[in-house]
Amino acid sequence: MEYRVLLIENNRIMLERLSSVIKNTKDFELLGRYQKASDALWQGGVFQPNLVLLDVDTEENTLAVPQFCKAFPGASVICMSSRWNAENSSHMVRAGARGFLIKPFTGEELVEAVTTFGKSGMAVTSDVMAFFSPKGKSGKTTLISNLALSLARKSSESVGIIDADGQFGDMAVFFNLSPQSTIVEAVRDIKFLSPITLNSYFVPVNEGVSVLCGTKKPEQAEMIEPQALTDVIRMARSLFRYVLIDLPPGFNPTSIAAAELSDITYMVAMVSGSYEIQHMQRALEIFKDWPDYQQRVRVVFTRVEPCDSASRQHIEDELGYPVEAILPNEYLLVSAAANNGRMALDIKPDVLLTHNINRMADKIIGKKRIRWDKP
Repeated sequence: MEYRVLLIENNRIMLERLSSVIKNTKDFELLGRYQKASDALWQGGVFQPNLVLLDVDTEENTLAVPQFCKAFPGASVICMSSRWNAENSSHMVRAGARGFLIKPFTGEELVEAVTTFGKSGMAVTSDVMAFFSPKGKSGKTTLISNLALSLARKSSESVGIIDADGQFGDMAVFFNLSPQSTIVEAVRDIKFLSPITLNSYFVPVNEGVSVLCGTKKPEQAEMIEPQALTDVIRMARSLFRYVLIDLPPGFNPTSIAAAELSDITYMVAMVSGSYEIQHMQRALEIFKDWPDYQQRVRVVFTRVEPCDSASRQHIEDELGYPVEAILPNEYLLVSAAANNGRMALDIKPDVLLTHNINRMADKIIGKKRIRWDKP
């Protein structure tokens, strides 16, 4: 596709620099350039652009976003700024902008931006879900990886996984990925990133699911600072319709920061004895500090046998809290899938594990399902 570009940049030196980038990028033609938004709105219509790059470092230009979307209905409006601001970016996307770029940018970043944002634009709304377990070995990585695939297929929306499970994150193993960049580099660089450059840190699993892989070495977990992780999550909201975060077990600054920023926190425990209910009860007590914890905190139990409505009711009675979902023991299936970089949903789409994960996806998307023990 060839892009006919209208460029609006308040700073003259930056205007020259960005003009040069556009002119030297294949399939991009600079039709007109302006320092004032009002001039571009008045004169730019004669060019019939299909791409508008609008500097929003000034209040005048920020307020003009809806006017540009109306004046150039056949063009994608991508906002440019010297720094990323989640709140401002969300406001501009709601006003009609398709995406956001940090300036100055390279020709490669420009191409990536129009390719990424040209599909569906930046996410106006997103659901962020944190997955936490009171103790380790809960089966949450299995749940997250398969749930992400189910969400992408059922919604046809983009899904991002952030592996923040510090020392022992294994999403890369589950999906058989070899990432060049991980969450360590993302939190290190986040102050200098925009959504389009952060996107390059995610490894695509397929067309719908991408993963920000966990640390390569356990000692690197100390490099994931809570504030930087928070910034990564906020920026990921603009890239993906659904963001799933795999958190380390137990309460620590990282898990607390991610949970507080999330729309929903799933607490996951594996039924293997009599202590899981007690651990879950103690964890729920901590979340009760949230005034809306009953809406935001949901419970999932894995390896439930028999995995039927009676077992679910028994767990709810013991726990004294609603159980969002129960998953059966499919250890051999999950192990075989992970060893081949595949998911249980692909290998055995008709087993109960797959059905119950699909039901979770339906509920997240908004479809109503009732029974958990029958397909």
